[in-house]
Amino acid sequence: MIIDFHTHAFPDKIAERAIQSLVEGCNGEYMPCSNGTVSGLVDNMDKFGVDISVVQPVITKPSQTVTLNNWAKEITCDRLISFGGIHPETDDYKRDIDLVCELGLPGIKLHPEYQQFYVDDPYMLKIYDYALSKGLVILFHAGYDPAYPPPIHSSPKQFAEISKQMQGGIIIAAHLGGQRQWNEVEEYLVGTEMYIDTSMGMNYYPHDQFLRIVKNHGADKILFGSDSPWSKAGEEIEMLNSLSLSQEEKELILYKNAKRILKI
Repeated sequence: MIIDFHTHAFPDKIAERAIQSLVEGCNGEYMPCSNGTVSGLVDNMDKFGVDISVVQPVITKPSQTVTLNNWAKEITCDRLISFGGIHPETDDYKRDIDLVCELGLPGIKLHPEYQQFYVDDPYMLKIYDYALSKGLVILFHAGYDPAYPPPIHSSPKQFAEISKQMQGGIIIAAHLGGQRQWNEVEEYLVGTEMYIDTSMGMNYYPHDQFLRIVKNHGADKILFGSDSPWSKAGEEIEMLNSLSLSQEEKELILYKNAKRILKI
């Protein structure tokens, strides 16, 4: 079984425009492997042997909150599980988190670059605490994003401190804890209670470093993710399976941890 914990899709009517905007925003550094629609994601899942994908929507302005969370509920099916989202500039974060819970969505995605907040902002800690208290999982974009110049709004050191302060609940830092910050991941994040995912991904971080992180952080806190449509899950899976990990470690990363977190 394979569960891809970090994917993206857009409503059909905006998918083409959204993909074009994102490609232009990163100056073509990342190129899509699908058209950004739900059907495009499922087609790639069939092609790459992925059983379940977890969709991670990003709310870029507060006015999208209700519409996007309702859409997340609508696309949920036997092959797709969607997180919900909130925007940090909401006028009532508890109301928005309660909506995510009422819709039965298992977590929220937050993007410090697209949403322009520092992950250790004291105000944001209140949002995390309330979301976790409601049983939601929180998944963060972590580290560099080609569409946004420095300063980067998150770091492994900040995530390590957040993990310590929250003291419970599932918090996930994408891109192996921080895109292009993997030395800092080893210094600050490895050994904490923070989960990390493998998205964007096997073509970027050194494989010997990845193996050290798995060994020292624990395969039970690492989730497979492709960041589709920005990476081909099939290639990521093939590279992961080629590494000198035990069968149990591979199974934990590819699906067992996700099943436990999602309670499926």
